[in-house]
Amino acid sequence: MTADPDRALIEGFLDALWMERGLSENTLHAYRSDLTGFVTWLDGHDGRLADARRDQLQAYLAWRVGQGARPRTTARLLSSLRRFYRHLVREGRRNDDPSARIDAPRLGRPLPKTLTEAEVEALLAAPAIDTTLGLRDRAMLELLYATGLRVSELVGLHVGQVSRQHGVLRVVGKGDKERLVPLGEEAVDWLERYLADARVDLNRGHADPHLFLTTRGGPLTRQAFWHLIRRHAATAGITRPLSPHTLRHAFATHLLNHGADLRVVQLLLGHSDLSTTQIYTHVARERLKQLHAEHHPRG
Repeated sequence: MTADPDRALIEGFLDALWMERGLSENTLHAYRSDLTGFVTWLDGHDGRLADARRDQLQAYLAWRVGQGARPRTTARLLSSLRRFYRHLVREGRRNDDPSARIDAPRLGRPLPKTLTEAEVEALLAAPAIDTTLGLRDRAMLELLYATGLRVSELVGLHVGQVSRQHGVLRVVGKGDKERLVPLGEEAVDWLERYLADARVDLNRGHADPHLFLTTRGGPLTRQAFWHLIRRHAATAGITRPLSPHTLRHAFATHLLNHGADLRVVQLLLGHSDLSTTQIYTHVARERLKQLHAEHHPRG
């Protein structure tokens, strides 16, 4: 259990992050988990969070690697520790940053896992639309593939953020940044059907503002959506590993495959930096290579 002074330091740091950057609860939870893990390790090595030395940070990271932590996890841990100790220096609680001269592990940039257009069609068709939950799930999947939303953005949508008349969504993304995302006729059609035939049954008179509801009339969680997309993928015969953002990745990749401009995709995804979006050009390129190898007589 985190000692009280350490807990106060961590929570003060997280409060400052939230005030400065408006980070999501999931991001703040990740910082809290990283720092609490270091405190637990320090408790067994006669150390304190506020006074930790560079050799202790290095020893902790080495211990995590020995426990099986991958380079990306190690890099994230080091990033959390760096941000925390820089905060202490800015606040005048320390004169030095013990993480300053620790090198982060080199990372290859993994390509996001995506689906072919045929696999997406199979996934979209998997829910049983003659049931209330099946119609809800179909509308969610159609909306996700049509817009490229993050799962947290999808489950957080309110009815008032949808303009069916104009075919757009008003999305509040990371850092509370708003963007308008077009829906497309197919997604609008499924939303209309869901709102008319399924949401009324799910709402149960609770007047919850969320667009997509559970059988109890409340909003879905990210974890609940993850379970349902895996279930529908199994129904569709998709055996490859999926992530909660599989349809977001498919949205971006398929747009680029069909000639969309990279900066347009950046705006639709809500990326603040174009370099984040550029990874999808690599996905598209790899797909072209695969098609060439499969179908060209000299591939």
